Amino acid sequence: MLHPDSPSPAAEEGDADRLRLESLRAQLASRQSTVHFARTGVSLVVAFIFTGAAAKLFWDSIRFPRWGLLALLVALGLVVYAAVNYRRGRRALARELALFESLKGVRHSLRLDDPASLLPR
Repeated sequence: MLHPDSPSPAAEEGDADRLRLESLRAQLASRQSTVHFARTGVSLVVAFIFTGAAAKLFWDSIRFPRWGLLALLVALGLVVYAAVNYRRGRRALARELALFESLKGVRHSLRLDDPASLLPR
């Protein structure tokens, strides 16, 4: 038997959904996937620059180009760094998309996206 002062189960469920909504919004506020994808792009651009410098040093050298080899190794390291960040970004994006689908489900259960509920009665 419910006491008159205790909230109804529907009200408790609504409060739990609102708490879940705020939790999902907080988790989605920082989009880590965009940071990883940005690092990937910058790393690849810098790797292309170092690759071009290494090719120029190899092409123009009379003796073995130590600086060209160094530039090539730096470019290779940047490509590996970009690949690792790309994988992290893909993983973070998959998690963010799952959280977003969950957020849409909570919004639907709270009827926040229902235009009929916004109309005056």
